[in-house]
Amino acid sequence: MTAYPECYVDEIVETQGKMFELVADSPHIDFDDFIEKYMTSKTRTYLDRADAYVSNLPEKELYDYFCKVDGYSPKEGKTLTGFAPDWIGQFYARSQWQENVPSAKLIKLLPVDFMKASYKGLHDLDLDLAVDKVFKNL
Repeated sequence: MTAYPECYVDEIVETQGKMFELVADSPHIDFDDFIEKYMTSKTRTYLDRADAYVSNLPEKELYDYFCKVDGYSPKEGKTLTGFAPDWIGQFYARSQWQENVPSAKLIKLLPVDFMKASYKGLHDLDLDLAVDKVFKNL
């Protein structure tokens, strides 16, 4: 059973991937800290239920909304390079929808270190198939 109507999923998945990439491209932002705070935020909770306003924000506006609504202030630290940030963002969003797991719980099931390690073996798969594979083995 999915988390919300399918008409929202592609937009949320794509935008979240782009937002993760945007953050990763910002020098000196601690990527892991960002993900931990974002996945447990009010903003992500709104996306968990496909709030119409938040679901339609472009990546930069979504990031600004997160900073404002949740009081997020970037922590200085290590970022992540390459295509992994976009894939991780998409994977988390697709997993949340497909498995109907709240994002705050999802980050505990699939910690950031697990996602970074899984990228190499899963990123070439169709996203639905990658999610199925991971949840089959949980």
